[in-house]
Amino acid sequence: MAFNIKGKVALVTGANRGIGLSIAEALLAGGVSKLYAAVRRTDSVAKLVQSHPGKVIAIPVDLSKPETITAAAKIASDVQLVINNAGILKTATALSSNAATDLRSEFDVNVFGLLHMAQAFAPVLKVNGGGAFVQLNSVVSMKCFPQFATYCASKAAAYSITQALREDLKQQGTQVLSVHPGPIATDMGHDAGLDDIAESPSLVADGIVRALASGDFHLFPDSMAKQIGEAYDGFRTNVIEAEMAEA
Repeated sequence: MAFNIKGKVALVTGANRGIGLSIAEALLAGGVSKLYAAVRRTDSVAKLVQSHPGKVIAIPVDLSKPETITAAAKIASDVQLVINNAGILKTATALSSNAATDLRSEFDVNVFGLLHMAQAFAPVLKVNGGGAFVQLNSVVSMKCFPQFATYCASKAAAYSITQALREDLKQQGTQVLSVHPGPIATDMGHDAGLDDIAESPSLVADGIVRALASGDFHLFPDSMAKQIGEAYDGFRTNVIEAEMAEA
């Protein structure tokens, strides 16, 4: 299954900055006919809207508020590509006093937000011919870094849900892509103290376009991601992407 973005209608959550903005710019450069910039504050994408009059539409979406997702699915009823990029990161170890609170917050956005996005937009994608659903996961969905224990746990859960969506949405002709960046030069990366090793968000954005066209399920876009992806390759091929009978 492959998906060419040219002429398609797309939606990107968290399109106002970082990876999300880079994705939005790559989609526009690649020829999408319309882009819904789904953000918590629509004024945060004013410049993007003004730069592409009539082509970029700002709509309010807060992944922690399911009602905004439901409303967005009604507005973007013509969407063919959904990229769920938005997420939050808390710096908490498993032994931090705030670990449970942070984990709940991260699950609320990174996991339940994904569930609500998939449930709201799967029927829309089906009506519009299948299309594609892209989830921004992370290398930490496979490897836990103790200083970000709760974030890693939320991304591992999101990756598990993404695997289920690949099978569920296959029946309606929807391609699913799981994206696993390493440290990327964004505000989130800066807050996590990763500036020294962070790479350009354009690696993620351009990689998504290529992976969709190739019909891939996994994308490891940057140097650290490729290193982990290569080590993970056998398990990915023989277990995650293999056809296996349920017990």
